[in-house]
Amino acid sequence: MNPLETLRFAVGGLAANKVRSALTMLGVLIGVAAVIILLAVGNGSSQSVKDSIEKLGTNSLTITSGTGFGGGRGGSSSTGTKPLTVDDARAIADTTAVPHVKSVAPEVTTSQTAVYDGTSHTVGQVVGTYPAYFEASNSKVEKGDYFSADDVLNTRKVAVIGSTTATDLFGTANPVGKKVVIGGTPFTVVGVLATKGGTGFQDPDDTVIAPLPTVQNAFTGFGSVNQILVEATSSGATTQAQSEITTVLMSQHGLKDPNSLDFSVSSQQSLLDTQSDTNKTFTVLLGAVAAISLLVGGIGITNIMLVTVTERTREIGIRKAIGAPRGVILGQFLAESTLLSLIGGGLGVVGGLIGSHFTIVGIKPVIIPESVWGAFAIAVAIGLFFGGYPANRAAGLRPIEALRHE
Repeated sequence: MNPLETLRFAVGGLAANKVRSALTMLGVLIGVAAVIILLAVGNGSSQSVKDSIEKLGTNSLTITSGTGFGGGRGGSSSTGTKPLTVDDARAIADTTAVPHVKSVAPEVTTSQTAVYDGTSHTVGQVVGTYPAYFEASNSKVEKGDYFSADDVLNTRKVAVIGSTTATDLFGTANPVGKKVVIGGTPFTVVGVLATKGGTGFQDPDDTVIAPLPTVQNAFTGFGSVNQILVEATSSGATTQAQSEITTVLMSQHGLKDPNSLDFSVSSQQSLLDTQSDTNKTFTVLLGAVAAISLLVGGIGITNIMLVTVTERTREIGIRKAIGAPRGVILGQFLAESTLLSLIGGGLGVVGGLIGSHFTIVGIKPVIIPESVWGAFAIAVAIGLFFGGYPANRAAGLRPIEALRHE
């Protein structure tokens, strides 16, 4: 029997049980689509974090407390270590001790409710900082202007807001010059940041940035700061800047052992490397979960083909009795199982590609081309593998026993 004849018999066998064949292909379809979509979500999440980190610039450094202190009112430690303070930021800004640092911006962060003309909006991040923050974090103003060093010195109640905050509070109106009440304190909007965009659970455009002492006075108190954002003189000077900052902060915190620091200095490259390692683990996990769906689809093929062999036992006996060789019977049932996985896999690829165009849990999936071809190839291989046992069982039936089957 030639391949075309085998294929014709396989199509006829599947068409004889349309609903059963369709449900079996659905299992393969879901498995393939799950692999493509879940890996795309993992890749999209990775790309989102990578873009967010790179937007800070290659010469940015972030200093955080190694003991997890934030910008709260106390700033004390049960272990005796010191949190980050504004004094630490001033020491780092000393160009004599830290010549490879261009600017320093200490930050305190909180979340508050903003109200304008009866419209209320919970701002994701209210940041108190210095003007140097805008350049170090690559935050561009689209409307109005930044607040100034004079605003910081005089603790003025002015703020620069993100595009999401501006839209939710002011709609299409220009917010510049208008007053908004944040956490019970009135602020004058002096600027609106350009949209950064991004995917994930936190919107980088839902933010309010105000002078550090103003935010400390109104919300967080004058204790520790959440972190210190530093801009090195160039991307090539980040290593020297890290070393200089570490030396200065060790002196500030009274530390002698460089292996027992109560702070950390991270460059964007180190954050990218850490994120990359985390993403690999995350993607492998998602791929493993999706692979289980493919495995279930393969088991479904085995089950349906075993039922098919049982139902067509007499047909197999007749064909073998009139001279059909073992290879023909084997080829026919393998063709049927492979056709099930081939069609199911093809539809799964289409479903996966369509599904990857939608935002999932705040993440825009980014398709990995290898996952498309890989999932489809695995689906076809599963059809051959899981269809092998039923096909071999059919081919091994003795004609006389098959003909006696009721």
